[in-house]
Amino acid sequence: MQETTIKQQAQRLLDSLPETVNWDDVMYEIYVCQAIEAGFKDSEMGNTLPVEDVRAKFGLPE
Repeated sequence: MQETTIKQQAQRLLDSLPETVNWDDVMYEIYVCQAIEAGFKDSEMGNTLPVEDVRAKFGLPE
């Protein structure tokens, strides 16, 4: 299966947005996509923490 390019992903994103979209909306949607992609890459590389460790670090209840 062929991977999609960033340009193809951006085009799909733009096509999914309403006609009334503004630049701030576009930039936010791109940011969210990039952040999710970065999170997936971190996860694949094992750069994650158990939920218990995060809760302890921030003093959150179990």
